[in-house]
Amino acid sequence: MAVLNPPILQRLKKYQHFEALDVHPEPQGRLTRLVGLTLEAVGLNISVGRQCKIILGNKREVEAEVVGFHNDKTFLMPVQKVEGLQPGARVVPIHAHKNLSMGDHLRGRILNGIGQPLDGLGAVNSSSKVDLEPSTINPLHRHPIDQPLDVGIRAINSLLTVGKGQRIGLFAGSGVGKSVLLGMMTRFTTADIVVVGLIGERGREVKEFVDHILGKDGLTKAVVVAAPADDAPLMRLRAAQLSTRIAEYFRDQGKNVLLLMDSLTRFAQAQREISLAIGEPPATKGYPPSVFSKIPELVERAGNADKGGGSITAFYTVLTEGDDLQDPIADASRAILDGHIVLSRDLAEEGVYPAIDIEASVSRVMPNIVDEGHLQQAQKFKQLLARYRANKDLIAIGAYATGSDANIDAAIERQPFLKEFIMQKMSESCAYLQSRQQLQGVIQPASVNNQQQAANTEQNGRQLNTQVQNTQQQTGRPSNNQLQASPLQKQARQKNARPLARSRS
Repeated sequence: MAVLNPPILQRLKKYQHFEALDVHPEPQGRLTRLVGLTLEAVGLNISVGRQCKIILGNKREVEAEVVGFHNDKTFLMPVQKVEGLQPGARVVPIHAHKNLSMGDHLRGRILNGIGQPLDGLGAVNSSSKVDLEPSTINPLHRHPIDQPLDVGIRAINSLLTVGKGQRIGLFAGSGVGKSVLLGMMTRFTTADIVVVGLIGERGREVKEFVDHILGKDGLTKAVVVAAPADDAPLMRLRAAQLSTRIAEYFRDQGKNVLLLMDSLTRFAQAQREISLAIGEPPATKGYPPSVFSKIPELVERAGNADKGGGSITAFYTVLTEGDDLQDPIADASRAILDGHIVLSRDLAEEGVYPAIDIEASVSRVMPNIVDEGHLQQAQKFKQLLARYRANKDLIAIGAYATGSDANIDAAIERQPFLKEFIMQKMSESCAYLQSRQQLQGVIQPASVNNQQQAANTEQNGRQLNTQVQNTQQQTGRPSNNQLQASPLQKQARQKNARPLARSRS
């Protein structure tokens, strides 16, 4: 066996830190066309979803993702702004894995769609790295929804009870208080952690939501992922997916997570921009078919894990243009979600906040997580509310005569209490058990309560009279502490004397 000379060994040591050469190198492409937000490159032979970087002449790089291809052309969508791109720029595939540092250090942080911090508190670093690719759960392995989740909102806790692992939509137009409602749930919920995804909102609203609606107390147990409206559509898509992935991580740790995404409509609009840009034909109201497949992919990632694991209870806001609930996105979302809460513009104009339309809202899992008594009380509340609104015009013009219908009379009598029950201040929290007790009190007519109170008073008075008579029979005279009648005795004697006085007259 030949022995290498020492000079040769010294020269080889210089190369020992080199990694093995790639025998199948991936070719680099070059940019040939830019139309709108779509980039076209040639010379690339990589799969859809791969990350690339476009190298500019000034050593600046723009990250992009492969979203489609046709023949020898590859379509890419940039993550950042496209200013400075030029023909012939090099397109280089990125070999880095899609992962993010996960852990409790994310509490109180505000991130963008690719996990970079927006709050100026430094980089998000942790030894725990999680793949950002979505993970699926066998539907037969999911634990059923059988426990309620306290969100701190009286109307939702009592009338539209939400279960741990439920996916529910918040349908509302602009300016009816959906952001305020989300902020209240973030602060008052009993969930272990809250993940908030602000997708496609105005930049001013992101700052306002974090500082005023969420507040310092709410931010301590929340993770906020924000992609404002001026971000690229791919960044908005990634923000929605990142919010869900963070929620999945904490669910896998056995925690009960509340995921609030505002809004699912902006997510669909971002997907529409990408699909139309690469040539997919539009369908209903300009939405390509791929949009309606992306919504279930995102929503189905929420829910319960295996038995004994955590849960993701998700609220997705859905914007209704002109308060039209038949919008394609609203209709598709309502079909895939486990319930919907509708915010009414009419109630908001009356000053009723949160402006929840109880009649138009429903929680599909409520019958499975509450007892029969609670369910009957919620149905009674809805019946009283619906009966009053059905006859509201007749009552307003004085065409209804009191006493014509006992059910309508009861609805009129309870109407102020029903409206007051729905209303709740921004700073007010109402726990689940407290909401149930208040619901039980508000659906009882005042006449029934008065009759029960009078009957109890009369019965107590009779019992006291019987005790006095027994004492007199035993001692022959009344005791010193019985010479003066108690207030209940006086009230009972007055009630017993009234029929006698009428008969004498």
